[in-house]
Amino acid sequence: MTENSNAKLQVTPTAIPDVLIIEPKVFGDNRGWFTESFNANEFAKATGLDITFVQDNHSFSRQWTLRGMHYQLEHTQGKLVRVTSGSVFDVAVDLRKDSATFGKWVGVELSVENHRQMWVPPGFAHGFLVLSETAEFLYKTTDYYDPSSEACLSWCDPTVGIEWPIPLDKQALLNGKDAAGLAWDAAPKF
Repeated sequence: MTENSNAKLQVTPTAIPDVLIIEPKVFGDNRGWFTESFNANEFAKATGLDITFVQDNHSFSRQWTLRGMHYQLEHTQGKLVRVTSGSVFDVAVDLRKDSATFGKWVGVELSVENHRQMWVPPGFAHGFLVLSETAEFLYKTTDYYDPSSEACLSWCDPTVGIEWPIPLDKQALLNGKDAAGLAWDAAPKF
């Protein structure tokens, strides 16, 4: 992980060390700001990961929309996620049976203001909650979307116990697939 102040990326492990917070250097002046949002060489140098991304996805969502907790059993995807408008609470759940953090989750706020990105390795369920009025969410994946191998862990499973920052007077906005997510005991693992 990089500690070098001249580095283009700051990389910080989360409570689940394989899930990383990536913070690109942002250059600003009175005109605004500039950042290199992804550079394969710098990403590999800063993280020690040699990864090829094959697909970019972009979503727009309204406040309190919750998308997740998604993963693929075949064609597992690593994801590099970021926000280009608004803010989200981004969550990864470790589904790797041989991991010391199996069944644990980590959540991080990603926003257009903080420029943070999160690396979610293969073997994790992933989802996010929109905190701002609207948000645009972008993510790179290491494999293609394969609907035949898609699975969804329940976003509110009590065994996992994700602490979503939803105010008591609000409800998560879910689609049918996400509302029908599988309980921890029924969800396939890696």
